[in-house]
Amino acid sequence: MNIRERIEALRAQMKEENVAFYIVPSADYHQSEYVSDFFKARAYITGFSGSAGTAVITPTEAGLWTDGRYFIQAEKELQDTGVTLFKMGQEGVPTVSEWILNTANKGDNVGFDGRVISRTQQKEYLSKFAKKELNMKATEDLIGKVWSDRPAIPCESIFVHDVKYAGKSRKEKFEIVRAKMKEKDANYYVLSSLDDIAWLFNIRGNDVDKTPVTISYGFITENEAELYIDGKKVPQDVKAELEADGVTIKEYDEIHPRLKAIKDGAIFFSPNRLNVWLYEAIAENIKKIEETDITTYLKACKNEVERSVHENAQVRDGVAMLKFMHWLKGNIGKMEITEVSAAARLLEFRAEGDLFKGASFSTISAYGANAAMMHYSPNAENPVALKPESFLLVDSGGQYLDGTTDITRTFVLGTLTDEQKKDYTLTLRGHINLAKAKFLKGSLGAQVDILARLPLWEEGIDYKCGTGHGVGFFLNVHEGPQSISPRLIHEKMEEGMFITNEPGVYKEGKHGIRIENTLCVEKDIATEFGQFMKFRTISYCPIDLDAVDKSIMDQKEIDWLNSYHKMVNEKLAPHVNDELKAYLKEVTRAI
Repeated sequence: MNIRERIEALRAQMKEENVAFYIVPSADYHQSEYVSDFFKARAYITGFSGSAGTAVITPTEAGLWTDGRYFIQAEKELQDTGVTLFKMGQEGVPTVSEWILNTANKGDNVGFDGRVISRTQQKEYLSKFAKKELNMKATEDLIGKVWSDRPAIPCESIFVHDVKYAGKSRKEKFEIVRAKMKEKDANYYVLSSLDDIAWLFNIRGNDVDKTPVTISYGFITENEAELYIDGKKVPQDVKAELEADGVTIKEYDEIHPRLKAIKDGAIFFSPNRLNVWLYEAIAENIKKIEETDITTYLKACKNEVERSVHENAQVRDGVAMLKFMHWLKGNIGKMEITEVSAAARLLEFRAEGDLFKGASFSTISAYGANAAMMHYSPNAENPVALKPESFLLVDSGGQYLDGTTDITRTFVLGTLTDEQKKDYTLTLRGHINLAKAKFLKGSLGAQVDILARLPLWEEGIDYKCGTGHGVGFFLNVHEGPQSISPRLIHEKMEEGMFITNEPGVYKEGKHGIRIENTLCVEKDIATEFGQFMKFRTISYCPIDLDAVDKSIMDQKEIDWLNSYHKMVNEKLAPHVNDELKAYLKEVTRAI
């Protein structure tokens, strides 16, 4: 079926359920950002393949809401589907709930699969929909009824993440969590977030492409730790190790009756991650403590072991990036290279490094104007050839047993215009401004976001996305709670957090430029005014100097760039051959 036929089939199911609106989010049962193919219902029903967005289907209309990262991509993918694009955050564009309210009749039913809508989303919708007395109706999975060739739910084996990388044993983590539960007067704690479960139990899996997690639930009490997972995914040796540490393994679907069986006490959970189906299994008389997962904060602040061993992962990743830069710039115009083959070659270079477990997300390999789409995906069926002109933007990362990497470089392939050089240098200046920032302990990401944007704002340029996101440790490449963004998120930047620094310029039909490194939040000086913090850059890869216009940089910016390149040379040189050493010396030269 094409998209229009799929939508009509869904409308027939909606009619049977007496549903006037059907909400289809991007999430799985755990509110994950990246999901396995089984859960890509929104992509199936709209044709939009980006990782973020919400669809709403009515008997006569279909809408897709997504953010600024995907506007260009969504416009292309939604052509001829009958699905209307709503550009989130733009002036005059209604939100999902506003659009439903404006369209609905009093008392209409708004349907959704209760397993893919969080408790937080449900509350937000209910508060808005009360104006027209709209009913939130958790239905069966209506998409599943029309998706005849739907992929299966993954069933990949899990494995143990060794404490020599994790830094703390699962038993130590259990005790820390229980102490936090006691502070909050919680008797029970249910975890739905897949990366939090993987971190707490020191396990990893392969249920989600490029993210080493396993579909499961965790349940912690004052003296028990339970893992709810498809038993076929647990090898005997892993089961024995978990059980030796006091973990009881139960089947995945048993979490619902487990929550239903709680008769008294208080239960802690994240309303952003627990779905409506499980929330409604908890008896009304049970006290509900609805806050961000305890483990989210513990996981975000990397311990000393994690920070130490992660240096090795970053150096290996930097070597792979250096090899790629040398290969790309040495062969452009001499052999056929496409966006697809370039991404494949970079993956090969990463795979040469120790402890490599795969890419941390789908590589964005975008040539010329394609790079103006922030989350562009190269087309393997019709690959775009690179020419010795303009830029190639490559946003990529690796999963290693000792950490997760995320780095973007915009490579010069040939002659540039003055506009391209200026935009590149403005992006670099914003990157440097943020990298060398010092700020008071307790500062929020929104308070430093302006540092990256200021050189661009001074020229009337902006980028419609955040500046930085948290990064996991052999886990999700996008990790909370920390972020750097204009959005006022009340989460402090704490010591040990990893966070990216990635300003950019995106001009539709022209070019896209991004320069991204990962930062670690560390303590700086303490004065009578308080404890100051700083960022330490922990990505080690040359920044292409061929596009830098030194004339629009100040001396402090030039000094930072030269100091960064000196560090990159020192970090990578011991790990490469003589040819690459000579190349590395050239591309990290002082300007």
